[in-house]
Amino acid sequence: MSIESEKDLIGLLRIGRIVGLTLQKMTASLRSGITTGELDAIGAELLRKEGARSAPILTYNFPGATCISINDEAAHGIPGSRVIQTGDLVNIDVSAELDGYFADTGATVPMLPVEPLKQKLADCTRSALEKGLTAARAGNRIYDIGRTMENEVRRCGFHIIRDLPGHGVGRKLHEPPSVPGFFNKRANDILKEGLVITIEPFVSTRASHIVTAADGWTLKTPDGSLVAQYEHTVVITKDRPILVTAV
Repeated sequence: MSIESEKDLIGLLRIGRIVGLTLQKMTASLRSGITTGELDAIGAELLRKEGARSAPILTYNFPGATCISINDEAAHGIPGSRVIQTGDLVNIDVSAELDGYFADTGATVPMLPVEPLKQKLADCTRSALEKGLTAARAGNRIYDIGRTMENEVRRCGFHIIRDLPGHGVGRKLHEPPSVPGFFNKRANDILKEGLVITIEPFVSTRASHIVTAADGWTLKTPDGSLVAQYEHTVVITKDRPILVTAV
């Protein structure tokens, strides 16, 4: 969507704050021994208290209020009985709807102590997001975001997952345009002021693509290589974008 009124911006910022707080609460609740289902329940309860609805459930009938993906899982991990352990890379993705507006955010948390490679992967992915945000301004092209992120990922010696792009968001969970995490010359639309998108690099130690697991939902690397992701919903401006999901 594009922001067309003050009402749009207020509504988007309201749901952005809720999903940001939910992610913050869930990451603060992480501990060795907690199950992904217990962690998901914490997020679900906060969304309920705020009057928001889980976007994965609302949009896709996903079997969880949030997506929790671990180690070689890139996205859409189903919350359940899996026990989170020290040394894991835990990705939490929270998206929700309130009053017709959607926002989407995510982060990867290394469960300390972790091996240096896992910490480096998480740090590089966060840095790639920051680099992408600097390119996300009116007048640039969508591919400028991906090029900037891919350059940072290559500098770290890692790989962008090429089939998990960012996307438009706002009126629905997933809208046009696609926002690739790498330089794709076909993603040449000019970024316009007011456009609402997610920026979300998925970065792997070796893989550039993902496969769907037997559960029909979880997206993971085909070779067991590790993945990290960070994500913000943003509004494009002439300068630094508005971080809708920052808290």
